[in-house]
Amino acid sequence: MSEYLLSDDITELAARVVAQNAAAGRKVVTAESCTGGMVSAAITEIPGSSAVLDRAYVTYSNEAKMEALGVAQDIIETFGAVSVACVWAMACGALERSDADVAVAISGVAGPGGGTQLKPVGTVVFARAYRNQTGEPEGELKHFEGGDGPGGRAAIRRQATVCALELLLP
Repeated sequence: MSEYLLSDDITELAARVVAQNAAAGRKVVTAESCTGGMVSAAITEIPGSSAVLDRAYVTYSNEAKMEALGVAQDIIETFGAVSVACVWAMACGALERSDADVAVAISGVAGPGGGTQLKPVGTVVFARAYRNQTGEPEGELKHFEGGDGPGGRAAIRRQATVCALELLLP
């Protein structure tokens, strides 16, 4: 049995995030929705994570995204919470409210319900933003399998956690 709360592959990836960001002198902030804090939980599994993780936001509801991170209501009404526009606003809001150098934001449909034809179960969007960033926003939409069957929700959340951790590697 592992000494860690999360799976070995996630913990090993989180250890790389902590080590590489510490070496780069970088602090990170997370803004999570469908992962429910799993990204920050993975990071805090690692000794020395306090040198890297500035803070973490779990903004599951649309109201929380607006109140805690300053996501504009018109972004959510126009594009939805599961959109690159929304996660970009989440990432920027997390940076503005922290001392971090880089932010990652995640929102998605983990299932088994809640999916639509345009955004089926397994749709997850990510954004990464850097302090003082210029240029185009960095956002990505992915579709993960596993949302329909037993354990499907967990599978989607695990895959999203891995993707978000990878985005935090320098």
